Amino acid sequence: MAKKSVASLQTGSKRLTKAIKMVKSPKTGSYTFVEAVMAPETVSDWLAKH
Repeated sequence: MAKKSVASLQTGSKRLTKAIKMVKSPKTGSYTFVEAVMAPETVSDWLAKH
């Protein structure tokens, strides 16, 4: 039950995307947020990996 949110950021000539995913902790069962800024092409791979 992970939710995802993708927001676009633009810095200079580069186009970057900030991806935020909610991940359940195996130890405590609580949810934490994992964030990363990356190129838009790699968002799908990152979301599948985490």
